[in-house]
Amino acid sequence: MLKNFNGRPSLATVLKASTVAGIAAAVLATGVPLEITRSYAEAVKVQAPAVPSFANVVDAVSPAVVSVRVENRVNPVADNNEGFSFDFNGRGFDDLPDDHPLKRFFKQFGQDPNDQQGHQRRFGQNGPNGPGGKGRLRPVAQGSGFFISEDGYIVTNNHVVSDGQAFVAVMNDGTELDAKLIGKDPRTDLAVLKVDGKGKKFTYVNWANDNNVRVGDWVVAVGNPFGLGGTVTAGIISARGRDIGSGPYDDYLQVDAAVNRGNSGGPTFNLNGEVVGINTAIFSPSGGSVGIAFAIPASTAKDVVADLMKDGQVSRGWLGVQIQPVTKDIAESIGLSEPSGALVVAPQAGSPGEKAGMKAGDVVTALNGETIKDARDLSRRIGAMQPGSKVELSVWRAGKAQPLTVELGTLPADQKDASADDNNQPQQPEAPASEKALADLGLTVGPSDDGKGLAITGIDPDSEAADKGIKEGEKITSVNNQEVSTPDDVVKALNQAKKDGRTRALFQIQSSEGSRFVALPINGQG
Repeated sequence: MLKNFNGRPSLATVLKASTVAGIAAAVLATGVPLEITRSYAEAVKVQAPAVPSFANVVDAVSPAVVSVRVENRVNPVADNNEGFSFDFNGRGFDDLPDDHPLKRFFKQFGQDPNDQQGHQRRFGQNGPNGPGGKGRLRPVAQGSGFFISEDGYIVTNNHVVSDGQAFVAVMNDGTELDAKLIGKDPRTDLAVLKVDGKGKKFTYVNWANDNNVRVGDWVVAVGNPFGLGGTVTAGIISARGRDIGSGPYDDYLQVDAAVNRGNSGGPTFNLNGEVVGINTAIFSPSGGSVGIAFAIPASTAKDVVADLMKDGQVSRGWLGVQIQPVTKDIAESIGLSEPSGALVVAPQAGSPGEKAGMKAGDVVTALNGETIKDARDLSRRIGAMQPGSKVELSVWRAGKAQPLTVELGTLPADQKDASADDNNQPQQPEAPASEKALADLGLTVGPSDDGKGLAITGIDPDSEAADKGIKEGEKITSVNNQEVSTPDDVVKALNQAKKDGRTRALFQIQSSEGSRFVALPINGQG
């Protein structure tokens, strides 16, 4: 039987025992003699584990988990610096019905929002923004966090603290400590705070080894949902490597422990009391937990948090190319044996990738000898490297693999290192009227105003091109990595693809949102 330090069984063991219980129930239903069924019942009694308890884990880790209160200066709306004037959808305060929640609120606390004299007594003649007063710090958000060191460093989410001016860490015994923002990383949604314990050593937790995290493992989430600090929920790892579209570094753990608003930034523990993930997002049609939560894995968080603690920021390697996934159709169109790697849509001007000779249409298949699975994989690996590192890329170009050596730059604050989401390309002018139809592709094209590429001036709504999102007003810039400026150029590229035994051709499509590659069938072949 697999056990953790607390003597609790793994979920696999529980399921096995449940199966035994099911067999016993089936035997009873068949009318087997009592002496036989009794032996089954005894077997179940011996093998079935006790109901799992997470109490020992919770006792050990709870002192390390905190609630994070975020505060900001919130100023009442002033009317020409002469007090308050309130407007509720065109109505004044006195026009509201007596049972209106806002009216009840002000009456409960003995305040009249239209009492300008009282306002001046409290804040001075010029209101809270003038010489007589300053906007007060008020709670504007709340989340969770946890100590990662005994000297007071706290890990939480960037989205918890991003709008705050002041922060308070509330410990499980109710102690409130002012916290300072050390650094934050929006790309991974991580942030680090620090409290001054005046020599006190805080209980802290350690990172888990991702290699030991398996789908089906028990996990425990501790946090501050809806302001209810110290709330504990339990579940299992439902999946790994989830991409929820939040950025190029998406690699989330999916857990089914109940996670709600306020849990953000809080830890998910394994049964050894180690942090396997940081709760960050939930999928919920209702706004509450439906058993689908996402946590930043420890392997991602560990390095980012270390950088934030050391430097207050994260320095990432930068390749400087826009990339997209390689689909099965795209792989077939360029002669790749399988749909893997990252397809280069365009290198950015002056980027390390451009300087190293990377071109649109290249497919990065390996980095330092390790296979690149997809575009996300390349983004994460490049981002994890230090600026100035030299990397060896294997690039698929013109039907064969070619080596490239690239010295990585530093990812600028407003850039993405190598992401399929980077669509900041200049908008292209609209095309003139069509000159020739490429009927087999369902496209009508004409010359573009700048003489580069072919403008798409019409599209058959029943064609595969339309199904794949190609639209009128976009532009074809290349076919099978050959630049095109006339319909004859397209036909020449298609004929060459036929000679090479391919059934699809790779079209580079330019739009106001950026550039992308689409594989289309040749002469209607699928």
